[in-house]
Amino acid sequence: MGVLVGALFSIGVFAVIFVPVAQRLLGVRFGLIRMGLGAALTLAVFSPIANALVGSGEFTGSNAVAVALLGLTTLCSMLTGLVFLVLSEALVPTGSLPRARDLRRDLNGRIARTGRYLQIMRIAIKHGLGPYLRGRRRPGRENAAGQADLARSLRLALDEAGVTFVKLGQVLSTRSDIIPATVAAELSHLQDQVSPVPWPQIERVLTEELGAPPHQLYAELDQAPLAAASIAQVYSARLSSSADAVVIKVQRPGIAGLVERDLDIVRRLARLLERNTDWGRAMGVRALADGFADAMREELDFTVEAGNMTAVAAGRSVAGSNDLVVPRLYPERSTRRVLTMQRLDGIGLGNAQQAIADRGLDPVRLGRTLFDCLLGQVAIDGVFHADPHPGNFLLLTDGRIGMLDLGSVGRLDPATREALQRFLLAIDHGDPVSATDALLEIVYRPDVIDERALERAVGQFMTKHLSAGVALGPAMFNDLFKIITSHDLGVPPEVAAVFRALATIEGTISRISPGFDLVEASRQFAGAHVTDRLAPDAIRRTATEELATLLPMLRRLPRRIDRIAAAAESGRLGVNVRLLADERDRRHFTGLLHQALLAIIGATAGIMAVLLLGTPGGPKITDSITLFQFFGYNLLVICAVLVLRVLVLIFRLPGNRVS
Repeated sequence: MGVLVGALFSIGVFAVIFVPVAQRLLGVRFGLIRMGLGAALTLAVFSPIANALVGSGEFTGSNAVAVALLGLTTLCSMLTGLVFLVLSEALVPTGSLPRARDLRRDLNGRIARTGRYLQIMRIAIKHGLGPYLRGRRRPGRENAAGQADLARSLRLALDEAGVTFVKLGQVLSTRSDIIPATVAAELSHLQDQVSPVPWPQIERVLTEELGAPPHQLYAELDQAPLAAASIAQVYSARLSSSADAVVIKVQRPGIAGLVERDLDIVRRLARLLERNTDWGRAMGVRALADGFADAMREELDFTVEAGNMTAVAAGRSVAGSNDLVVPRLYPERSTRRVLTMQRLDGIGLGNAQQAIADRGLDPVRLGRTLFDCLLGQVAIDGVFHADPHPGNFLLLTDGRIGMLDLGSVGRLDPATREALQRFLLAIDHGDPVSATDALLEIVYRPDVIDERALERAVGQFMTKHLSAGVALGPAMFNDLFKIITSHDLGVPPEVAAVFRALATIEGTISRISPGFDLVEASRQFAGAHVTDRLAPDAIRRTATEELATLLPMLRRLPRRIDRIAAAAESGRLGVNVRLLADERDRRHFTGLLHQALLAIIGATAGIMAVLLLGTPGGPKITDSITLFQFFGYNLLVICAVLVLRVLVLIFRLPGNRVS
């Protein structure tokens, strides 16, 4: 016990000296644990170094020499502690380890996540997807039978993996630009239907979110759900204040934690595929996973859907139409996990063909209303329904169309909307050159592209699919995606959402009006809406807006030209160029600089180690090791570590990875 107390006291004394000196010399602050370990290491090597110096006999004979001996011993031992601090910071950076109070919670989370990860891997291997995860097989290189087997296996695996992976499959089914069409078609059969959660659990969520029991807020509330999906359940109710008929969308209890855990696994699988497979890197699976994670988090936040409902209802395509309606939102009864909205009475559009005939409604007019609404949202409003399948529309009793489930909404910036408008105009005029120019503004273009070949491909596409009387179907969008991928063009997620919505609305309209001509409808829309920009009033308004923007610049232009001319005349004209202005360039240059510094430091440490190991004599630490050899071996270890670190960084460069 006394020995332990003495050791702790000695460490404390060394810590009092070591901590301020180390922080002053290294210029940074370290945690108490690192400092304590550094002080303990300093104490541990102090005695052997002191004994070696005293035993050498070189520094005996005077008090001055004894003081010098003590100072040298202290410096040598403190150097060991400083080296420990630097190496520990390099290997385990500050903040990379969880705090003690979070360690247990983090450990439990890691155990649960690891178990779920192993479960997902077992499901993938069970359905024969192991070779694709390891990079031994590539989806795009399978024949027709192989792609069919892959599609079926992937659908079964995603269905068995649960809610998050079912949603992932549904998203992938809309990305024919990056996955084979056979796989996309198979994934479109994934259904998001689950057994409902018992009413007491739903009642608890309503009470927590709304601050009062449901029977105090609603005059009537049917405890049997109208629909039950993996994220939420929908109930019919009537408000106690106004007696309005409403529907309540309630998030399933505990679903947020499950989805967040599965999203972490999705990101890990994406990193695995991008690291181990060439097709994963080509598809950019990490970016896809990040985008999917963001979309899922938005879907779990019902305030996002509430904002979407407000934005869509305020758009010109809905607000200016007497044939479309978006349910009214009740914000006082809506929260992050509860959404209360107006109940619309009607028939799902997918089953409304007979009702349309019985009521004497015009199916072509209804289809034109839907199509014009979507194109108007895409090309004019910039906020559009991203999932317009038949189940998300109701044929109301008054003949109008109700728009439901606005949790998935696409948004387009003004520049993309203008490019889409020009694309529609080019289709209307049958101009492949203008269509190609507009397409290149919509997608991500590579540094080198054969524009003439792309123009020919777009022209052939327009001749094949956009001629009068040609039926528009999924093959059109598949061919468009083939053109995009064959020319190494990248499709932004929001533009992919537009293509998905157009393909989906085609299927929706075909359920009520099988002979509807979408090509002619798109041309009429372009003629009626997009060409409005060429009207005299629109041109005058646009010119006024542009002139208002240009006037301040034109007012300053003569003065600036005069300054430039005066500077050139007097020989004072100079140009300032900011090097490494791009963040990516700075990161790349910093990485190269770090590698070079590590290599230089490692080489210097190696040279010093060789010199010290080759120096004869010196104070002895043990019978066989001198102080010079002790420092030489330490420097040799440091040299090896730094060189290995540089090699690892080199081998981890994207161009040096093994697929």
